[in-house]
Amino acid sequence: MSLLSTVLFAQVKPEINMQTIMIVVGAIAILIFIVFAFIFLSFVRLWIQSLLTGANIGIGSLIGMKLRNVDYGLIVRQKIALVQSGVKVTTPDLESHFLSRGNVPKTAAAVIAAHKAGLELPWKTAAAIDLAGRDILEAVRTSVNPKVIDCPDPTKGKQFLDAVCKNGIQLLAKARVTVRTKLERLVGGATEETIIARVGEGIVKAIGSAVDHREVLANPGIISQTVLHAGLDAQTAFEIVSIDIANLEPGENIGAKLAAEQASADLRVAQAEAEKRRALAVAREQEMKALVEENRAKVVEAEAQVPMAIAAAFRDGKISVMDYYNMRNLQSDTSMRNSISSVAGGGSADGAGRTN
Repeated sequence: MSLLSTVLFAQVKPEINMQTIMIVVGAIAILIFIVFAFIFLSFVRLWIQSLLTGANIGIGSLIGMKLRNVDYGLIVRQKIALVQSGVKVTTPDLESHFLSRGNVPKTAAAVIAAHKAGLELPWKTAAAIDLAGRDILEAVRTSVNPKVIDCPDPTKGKQFLDAVCKNGIQLLAKARVTVRTKLERLVGGATEETIIARVGEGIVKAIGSAVDHREVLANPGIISQTVLHAGLDAQTAFEIVSIDIANLEPGENIGAKLAAEQASADLRVAQAEAEKRRALAVAREQEMKALVEENRAKVVEAEAQVPMAIAAAFRDGKISVMDYYNMRNLQSDTSMRNSISSVAGGGSADGAGRTN
């Protein structure tokens, strides 16, 4: 009995193994079908949409973008918009710009707007401008519709440009500059701040070259024409369309103010020089007084030696008593004459016969 059971079980076992294998294979096939059906259903709408619109993005490309973590829906929509607008661009270019963290919708909108306006803006150039941090869509809009910027920029706290004419009168000016974006110079070109600075410098130079401020006030177009033809938009991302003087009014008389300050400075210098000369004169006067006193002292010293000389002459017998009396009489007579002449002339005489 046991032998018969063993034989029967051996015959049934292969049938069971085959059934198990078939079940497993069927389950795997069903699972694969479900996966492929899910994938197909996930991409079939976008694939059909791209196929019908001429974008020509295959299922394989969509699956590849999914695996590379690319927003395939955005790529399909933007390429359809580009193709329908007549712009030639490849799917890898769109995908590359997305992976570079660029703004694909804004870049696509800028390229479409430029194409519609008849401007030359290749996709790679637009992508480079977008990756550089510039607002490419705003640049295209400015290229199509020029915008106006104020000079000087009121947001910087300065309301007017001030310059001085050759006659010394200050003029306060404000300008409005109309600019248009040059797409071919947008990469590497200077920004609005450079335009404002250059225009401001040109206005100041134009006003400073004017001989009379009344000429500028009578014809402000002199300034705008001079600045406009100076080529101030070179090496910038913009083209200056027009420069309009919005406000022009006279300010202070800088020339007169500077002349007054110069005159005041000259006066102080002259006063200092006069004070210096006065001090020198006072010092010289004191020196002369001291010299006079010194000479008087010498005279007194010399007069003190006269009696001594007379006494020595007496001792030596060189003069007699009569000679001495005659000399004294002569001195008295001379002193009397000096006194009389000083009274008559309003002067004074000293004992030695000198008048002051």
